Amino acid sequence: MIKITFPDGQVREFENGITPFQVALSISEGLARNVLAANLNGEVVDSSTPIDADAALQLLTWNDADGKKTFWHSSAHLLAEAIEALYPGTKFGIGPAIENGFYYDIDLGEQEFGSDQFKAIEDKMLELARTKNEYVRTSVSKADAISYFQEKGDEYKLELIDGLADGSITFYNQGNFTDLCRGPHIPNTGFIKSVKLLSVAGAYWRGDEKRKQLTRIYAITFPKAKELEEYLTLLEEAKRRDHRKLGKEMELFAFSEKVGMGLPLWLPKGTLLRERLENFLRRAQVRAGYSPVITPHIASKELYVTSGHYAKYGKDSFQPIRTPDENEEFFLKPMNCPHHCEIYKTKPRSYKDLPLRLAEFGTVYRYEQSGELHGLTRVRGFTQDDAHIFCRPDQVEDEFMKVIDLVLYVFKALGFDSYSAQVSLRDKENREKYIGNDEDWDRAESAIIRSAEAKGLPTVIEYGEAAFYGPKLDFMVKDALGRKWQLGTIQVDYQLPQRFELEYTGSDNMKHRPVMIHRAPFGSLERFVAILIENTAGNFPLWLSPDQIAVLPISEKYEDYANELYLRLQEKDLRGYVDHRNEKMGRKIRDAEIAKVPFMIVVGEKEQAEGIVSVRKKGDGDVGSMTLDAFIAMAQEEIQSLTYEK
Repeated sequence: MIKITFPDGQVREFENGITPFQVALSISEGLARNVLAANLNGEVVDSSTPIDADAALQLLTWNDADGKKTFWHSSAHLLAEAIEALYPGTKFGIGPAIENGFYYDIDLGEQEFGSDQFKAIEDKMLELARTKNEYVRTSVSKADAISYFQEKGDEYKLELIDGLADGSITFYNQGNFTDLCRGPHIPNTGFIKSVKLLSVAGAYWRGDEKRKQLTRIYAITFPKAKELEEYLTLLEEAKRRDHRKLGKEMELFAFSEKVGMGLPLWLPKGTLLRERLENFLRRAQVRAGYSPVITPHIASKELYVTSGHYAKYGKDSFQPIRTPDENEEFFLKPMNCPHHCEIYKTKPRSYKDLPLRLAEFGTVYRYEQSGELHGLTRVRGFTQDDAHIFCRPDQVEDEFMKVIDLVLYVFKALGFDSYSAQVSLRDKENREKYIGNDEDWDRAESAIIRSAEAKGLPTVIEYGEAAFYGPKLDFMVKDALGRKWQLGTIQVDYQLPQRFELEYTGSDNMKHRPVMIHRAPFGSLERFVAILIENTAGNFPLWLSPDQIAVLPISEKYEDYANELYLRLQEKDLRGYVDHRNEKMGRKIRDAEIAKVPFMIVVGEKEQAEGIVSVRKKGDGDVGSMTLDAFIAMAQEEIQSLTYEK
């Protein structure tokens, strides 16, 4: 007999060799019907895997993240089977599950393929799913694996096999399709009830622009048809909120092929939006004791060699700058932290000087492959709301908690009220990924965990997600569509102070090494603005709106009064425009609504005669008539309270 421990702590005995499916069946037939896979001692496995020793077991269903991942990975195999049936001779790259659905990279040779073929593939997948073919796992030798794919003529699978060790190779078969795969998979294809192919794109084999471009098919599947309908409705809403679409309509930003891919151009209204975000955080940082700094857009290679970034990222992040002197090596700045270390070293520091908090809205540049660029969320030049806190070891937790407070203040002001925190720790089995000693890492990881607990943050721990120089706390925000985004981050770093030989004189008159805390509540302004646009559908809070007020004169007779009102609004730092067009009032109001202007001030004969304004609020309609001073007071109160209404 073996003992199995369930997630709730309950322990039960079962016969040696029992499978997770059989365990589920012993609990209830309903549970067994819904089990897709299992987490066995921290590893996701097939539900048919024999358990031959005491173990911790979690039965995975569609309601679990790993259950969905297994479901979608199995669906990728079903997609491949359908494609092979409809397009004989297709060669296959990889087909992983992703956050929502899955994709498969394929080489169709000379066969043409596009979205007009989606329906035929979907129908074939559902036809194959109804056969309820089991996903069967088989261990094979490296020689047999090579022989199989040589006979099939699939060089992509052969290249993947080349990097695998003999004795670790497994195939999965369902119906007429066999794939190189380590699994796990759902029990059979019958679990898949609804299918939707979403898009098709090009993707270089293994992400290498010098290799062949394959066809990448994105798709999603569900165990119930109703869930697909709900997802497609959500997709339509996501398209409506797409920051690329709204950014163009609202004249916030643009891209130019002549300037370069992935390098956004901020238009006047977008620049105002950015400046308000920056000023908002600057004020908060001043209150929290930060000092502003500015560092160059380029730096010598030696700076990044010292920091360790060059050895870790090399050509992936560093773009060389040509100078007349061939002996000089400069790079576009890919990160700000090494520069801030050099600022720390500009003069001797005492324990009384710490913590030293240096903040910069620093623009950095990193190379992204053209196929990975996406609006403002993946760019090649972006501005980080970067700050680095240099503190004594005994100050780390207090400073860390203050940064948590700052991040949550930002989220509250911008309407992100649903969030969680991810504690990103090192993978101790891959020690070569990190720099520094275990003692420093242990201290840094413990400080983050204790600080999060002290603040009552809901957290999950992810091993292997730490930065190479230290662990971090990443804030995951859920937007209006239920999507999760990684925004703010806080990192504890014992390594860079050592590499730059940073010191301070302690109360014992001896030299000591400070600890460095990296933090960025927005992450990058570009990505943050993209997420903010999609979360609000462009309906920004009043304090952040590029155009806060539209003054709408009923006719040209009242334009002087409208201009006078607008000048008074500008004096009170309320911004917008006067609509001088010779259009009907209904059109002016409608256009202001489409432009997502929060307030409209309508002025005509009555308003001019009585020295008042008629106010409309986006979404609420007519607010009523009042003096301009009363309106200004109302608007300023809303701005000062940083309110946010969806």
